[in-house]
Amino acid sequence: MSGAGTPQKVDVFCVPCREPGDLSGVQALVDAGRLDPRSIVAVMGKTEGNGCVNDFTRDFAATAWCHWLAPHFDCTAEAVHARVALVMSGGTEGVLSPHFTVFTREPAGSAPAHDDKRLVVGIAHTRAFAPEEIGRMSQVNATADAVREAMRDAGIVDAADVHFVQVKCPLLTSAKVNAARQRGAHTATTDSYESMAFSRGASALGVGLALQEIDVGAVTDASVLHDTALYSARASCSAGIELEGNVVIVLGEATGSASQLRIAHTVMRDAIDAASVRHLLRDAFGLDADRDAAVIASLLVNLLAKAEVAPEGTVRGARHTMLNDSDINATRHARAAVGGVLASVVGRTSLYVSGGAEHQGPPGGGPVAVILRMDATMRYDGGT
Repeated sequence: MSGAGTPQKVDVFCVPCREPGDLSGVQALVDAGRLDPRSIVAVMGKTEGNGCVNDFTRDFAATAWCHWLAPHFDCTAEAVHARVALVMSGGTEGVLSPHFTVFTREPAGSAPAHDDKRLVVGIAHTRAFAPEEIGRMSQVNATADAVREAMRDAGIVDAADVHFVQVKCPLLTSAKVNAARQRGAHTATTDSYESMAFSRGASALGVGLALQEIDVGAVTDASVLHDTALYSARASCSAGIELEGNVVIVLGEATGSASQLRIAHTVMRDAIDAASVRHLLRDAFGLDADRDAAVIASLLVNLLAKAEVAPEGTVRGARHTMLNDSDINATRHARAAVGGVLASVVGRTSLYVSGGAEHQGPPGGGPVAVILRMDATMRYDGGT
């Protein structure tokens, strides 16, 4: 595995799964000689749970990956977490299809570098957080430091070359809240579901600080979930019960990369903003979503996005009821809605769409990134 200062060759595989622990598709790639397990540096999974506090499909998938990878790294299953960034995001409502996005990284070696910038990836981990640190400046600052570390790991010098930062962050359980209370500490919230939003929000603000999208000093404990003017246009944060600290994956571009892939990003202004994604395909890759549908289908590796229910209760002036549904959580509505919109643009349903976009894009919207395998005949005009 290459790291900071070493030219990279990155590849990405989008692999369907029959259930959260199904790695038969990944094994098939290995058997075909297309994937070396020892080169895997990160996995982003979409599992079919509810995406809420009690979504154990995330832990199930992460555990399956740890046990599958352990013999390849000659380590214990528990030690895999330090070697590979495992991010499992629950919820494939609507047309979204469960899948894993697998990132491999090797030294470029004798592979020819490209004249222009190509995909690179870097990973980092924070320390474990005490319950009272979740959703507060301790988590914000630790995340910012981890993003900077992941940028160095990717060989990215300029924050402008970062196009997507995926963070997996912890949440609060009643046991954690009670443990803090017994020590005389107070958590940001006592509600386990609300703690997911606090954790995502604090993590996103940390990304914004690291990428210089948010001024140092502008963020305080009181900013989290309250100052909606503060957000990152490249952060994607997902909370889960299966970890105690943050896992960070930085995706960007760098000169010297031998990768055949590119990444570019944009921001959806609301849940039905398909136009922004169409403009991204056109402006970054010279592709028209209608005219070049077949080309997009053949070259698209994955589309990564955050989905958010408009907190004011309207979309373009029309009332929505997603925040008032006592049967289905609003984040689940958001994934289904945004997943359908994005699938209609790129003609694919194996898309990484994550719900809960606090401080990740403007309220009601969210960041989107496209990873494309470049054809020699394609022109490229730069990212957005």
